[in-house]
Amino acid sequence: MTKPSIRLLPILLLLFVASGMCALIYEVVWFQLLELVIGSSAISLGVLLSAFMGGMCLGSLYLPRFIDRKHHPLKVYAFLELGIGVMGLIVLYLVPLVGSLYALTPGHGFVGIAMRGVVAAICLLPPTIMMGATLPAVARWIEATPKGVSWLGFFYGGNTAGAVMGAVLAGFYLLRKYDMSTATLLAAAINFAIFFAARSIAANAPVLADTGSDTELEPDAAPNTPSSRAVYFVIGMSGLCALGAEVVWTRLLSLMLGASTYTFSLILAVFLTGLGIGSAAGAALARSLNRPQFALGLAQALQMFGIAWAAFMIAVALPNWAVNPSLSPGPWYTFHIDLTKCMWVVLPSACLWGASFPLALAALAKRTDDTGKLAGRVYAANTFGAILGSLAFSLIVVPKFGTQHAEQLLLVLSGLSALLAFSTLMTTARVTATASLLVTSGALIVLGTNVPAIPGLLVAYGRYMVTWLNRVDIEYVGEGMNSSIAVSRLSGAGATQFHVAGKVEASSLPQDMRLQRMLGHLPALVHPDPKSVLIVGFGAGVTSGSFVPYPGIKRIVICELEPLIPEVVSTYFATENNHVKDDPRTEIFYDDARSFIITTKEKFDIITSDPIHPWVKGAAALYTEEYFEAVKAHLNPGGVVTQWVPLYESNMAAVKSEVATFLKVFPNGTVWANNVDGKGYDVVMLAGKDSLSININQIEGRLRQADYEKVVSSLVEVGLNSSIALFATYATQASDLKSWVADAEINRDRNLRLQYLAGTGLNAYEGEAIFSSMVQGRKFPATLFVADGGWMSTLRGILGSPP
Repeated sequence: MTKPSIRLLPILLLLFVASGMCALIYEVVWFQLLELVIGSSAISLGVLLSAFMGGMCLGSLYLPRFIDRKHHPLKVYAFLELGIGVMGLIVLYLVPLVGSLYALTPGHGFVGIAMRGVVAAICLLPPTIMMGATLPAVARWIEATPKGVSWLGFFYGGNTAGAVMGAVLAGFYLLRKYDMSTATLLAAAINFAIFFAARSIAANAPVLADTGSDTELEPDAAPNTPSSRAVYFVIGMSGLCALGAEVVWTRLLSLMLGASTYTFSLILAVFLTGLGIGSAAGAALARSLNRPQFALGLAQALQMFGIAWAAFMIAVALPNWAVNPSLSPGPWYTFHIDLTKCMWVVLPSACLWGASFPLALAALAKRTDDTGKLAGRVYAANTFGAILGSLAFSLIVVPKFGTQHAEQLLLVLSGLSALLAFSTLMTTARVTATASLLVTSGALIVLGTNVPAIPGLLVAYGRYMVTWLNRVDIEYVGEGMNSSIAVSRLSGAGATQFHVAGKVEASSLPQDMRLQRMLGHLPALVHPDPKSVLIVGFGAGVTSGSFVPYPGIKRIVICELEPLIPEVVSTYFATENNHVKDDPRTEIFYDDARSFIITTKEKFDIITSDPIHPWVKGAAALYTEEYFEAVKAHLNPGGVVTQWVPLYESNMAAVKSEVATFLKVFPNGTVWANNVDGKGYDVVMLAGKDSLSININQIEGRLRQADYEKVVSSLVEVGLNSSIALFATYATQASDLKSWVADAEINRDRNLRLQYLAGTGLNAYEGEAIFSSMVQGRKFPATLFVADGGWMSTLRGILGSPP
């Protein structure tokens, strides 16, 4: 007869699925919230991930030690879910409070990193400790039998399946349609529902479930035997390789798919899907295996082939697909192609890593009084390895050795783990163990020496790589801590291009040079006497270098996320950027710009940004209302700000959001066009901290001075031969844009709406239509300029009617 406790196991599995869904919703929300406070650099993300996974590790390891077995396991689980829901709500409102305190501390160097760790620990450790404790809590309800231990694998797989749902729900719907508050409330509501359901089950369930098997596991529960220690090491290495590979593959796949928030959500969802499938398969196998150690070793050995397969797909096969992304009829078509690529690369290895967890449980399970301790130790070992993998590969391995050697290291570690697992069988199955060791060693040598390098053209052009074959020469490729970069030279035009993560970030082409110079010269000339400048993003250094010729400027501060860019890229554009990196007035801070602005006590006469595409994950935080308020607060009286807005690779909704958000903080804002062949390409938003008035007579007087000769030359080089040529780039202003932005969505910290709007337009080229719509209601700016009648008449003639 089927006992009541057996029938309750599937119900409890469903609760674990819901629990996993909530955990990933929280993770996405918390990371997004905390990135706004401590930044989105590799160090900041490493701190966040360490705090999140560290809490999970502590919870899984210490719950069985501190919660007595006399408590009903399902009641403990119920109250853990209640605590997670309560803490989820608390963190939502705690982060802004902690953020305001963080803003008062130094934000750079060792002290800054330490403070980021403190902020992350305060916010993430309490709820994540409870999350990590849920599996050991439920495990205590399971008998130590083969079928019982296999159920732990199903619970792990179910939790992972729920995590997939949470990642997709948060990344593709909740945060796109609503905001972080709505997502958090939904997750908390589900946690509370799980609490009541688990309490109800506990009221009708025995303290120990009968899993329906009379066969017990082997005696001698000795967690510190050499064989047991080997299994713990193997499952720890499995976690290390899994998260290390996720770091490497996310970096490489984002080159192909575009580094948007949708791409990151997609990669995470596919990775978790593989873990869930593998865990379910491993749990099913664990019921009947006589030697689970052999199966665990086999999974690690096959993992070598999975890693080699992924490396070949990323470096050779997928980049050469004869697909032109610009021909895509819409974002959903592109999404289907991207999903196929992700599954092709990630799924095989992810399934094997997922299977490793239940196989490790089966290999370690003995006749024991506490399955909670077993599950907790295995989960803690796996999670601890994952922490090491994510930190080591993101902060050390990839920046120091590159992705090719990182993949080789992953392959070697998987092979060594397999050899260790097989070696535990030498006393019981010598022939099988010896054959496995020899085959694995041979495969390790062959596969490890044939991992292909990532093509420089892929780093430069990403998904458009095939359209640039034989058209450019790659001058430099580098893989830094935060991004992969390249420098190329066009074969015909001879222009130099700078690439970040598969897209052109800056170049010496006329349209890009004009834009970068406008970002610098517009505010420097509008401001009557600038002394200090802050530039967000180094790029090719052309915007920063535009300030070098100004004799009155005493301080040029640049905030850049990736150290390779100023150190290496600047040398390829040294003439165009006036050797700004080596100018004695220049100081470069390698940090997230938002974090820098929040924590710096310095104020500036000018703040401007070198091009940062809003669809790139993390960049939308530099276009929010709160960010612009922080920029405004760090302007000196009379200060001026410029902000770049791309019209290409964007859409109407995204551009309207960027413009409307900027104008909400700077209601006197203006828009200046950088058109190509008279058609919209990109624009510069310009505003003053106070009212904006452009004194042309004063500006022309400065341009006639001898010490402004280099300033004039810098303008002439990009076709701006006079003040009239520069200011004739005027497009429109706030008063003329009221009806145009009336339906725009304001990009705020709580929703980061822009990254979802812009993420669907990264392959769109609607610049002409967007610009025409933007200037449709333009009126002549009679009150913006202070100039004589002749100058104003000339400008009126140039501007004419809106195109």
